Amino acid sequence: MLREQRLAQVFVELADTLVAEFDVMEFFHGLAASTVELLPIDATGIMLADQRGDLRIMASSNEEARVVELFVVQNDEGPCLDCYRTGDALANVDFTTSGQRWPGFTKAATEAGFRSCHVLPLRLRGDAVGVMNLFCVGTDDFDAASFALAQAMADVATIGLLQHRAVTEREVLAEQLQTALHSRVMLEQAKGMLAERGAMTVGDAFVVMREYARRNGRPLSQVATGVLDGSIGPTLTR
Repeated sequence: MLREQRLAQVFVELADTLVAEFDVMEFFHGLAASTVELLPIDATGIMLADQRGDLRIMASSNEEARVVELFVVQNDEGPCLDCYRTGDALANVDFTTSGQRWPGFTKAATEAGFRSCHVLPLRLRGDAVGVMNLFCVGTDDFDAASFALAQAMADVATIGLLQHRAVTEREVLAEQLQTALHSRVMLEQAKGMLAERGAMTVGDAFVVMREYARRNGRPLSQVATGVLDGSIGPTLTR
């Protein structure tokens, strides 16, 4: 498939959130995967604000990105927090020079194998509801075209989510996002349980769960619940 055709397909998927089987967790994991596919980056993490305005992990394209975002949540430090609070994107954050501003974050990101990042707000009319972290193993500059595409994907995803939820007030959105964040906690627990039972890595456990959900036409959150309550076995072969 040509890149232009794939771009059109991705934007249609991001905008088409009114289908009956819409799964908000799968939606954001799809966004994370699409950015890695279409942009000159190596990993993506998406964070949403809870009812108190604190950022929480929503989706990660790989385990390394999740580890870095977990540091942000636990230590309240990182460029994503600045992006969320100001609504301004940060491009070409070089970890060889960012240590003075974000020392702990820079160390965590470098240890995860990254050398730079770009952070974009998930926003509507200047009102941020979360951020999208784009991580790179190198330090090549993010050009204007890539930056514009990344922000367009973030904007369309935000509009799609708000369209699905029919949100007109921020308080309503916060309550709905809180539910999604709760599902995320269940997913993390299920990943850990499946990894232990199946003698695999946490990253592989997530891949297995996602493939099972798609193969059986079930929401990812429902599969996570099944793993936790034992109704779905550790092999997930059916």
